Amino acid sequence: MADKIITLSTLAPAKGSHRARKRVGRGPGSGLGKTSGKGHKGHKARTGGGTNPGFEGGQMPMYRRLPKRGFTNPFRVENQPVNLSQLKKVSATDVSPETLYSAGLIGKPDAPVKLLGTGDADRAYTVRGVSLSASARAKIEAAGGKIEG
Repeated sequence: MADKIITLSTLAPAKGSHRARKRVGRGPGSGLGKTSGKGHKGHKARTGGGTNPGFEGGQMPMYRRLPKRGFTNPFRVENQPVNLSQLKKVSATDVSPETLYSAGLIGKPDAPVKLLGTGDADRAYTVRGVSLSASARAKIEAAGGKIEG
């Protein structure tokens, strides 16, 4: 078969990859008329019929048989951790959520960030808008950097 030029007018899905949608309730000739493939009566034949994911046929479901455990603190603050060794990727000496985001070290520029002390500060950084661990604070100050805010 010779190579065909592909244009917008010649685009087509791969053979056998596209199936027509199932049109139910369109007469007996379609094979899906009358009860529309749902059989006769019963809970699953009704509108909205069907069970929830944990339903076990009337038996007490597993999620109700197991005891409740633990506590979820509604005030928990989830920080985005950044190690001192990763700061080599930041081109500027200024460390803020925006510069960390542009360097690809954090995923969300508006979520809290915490600088951790793994590794060494390779230059004097100016840190603002980022919380620090005690070891990270000591290493940055030892390298001649300063922490603002």
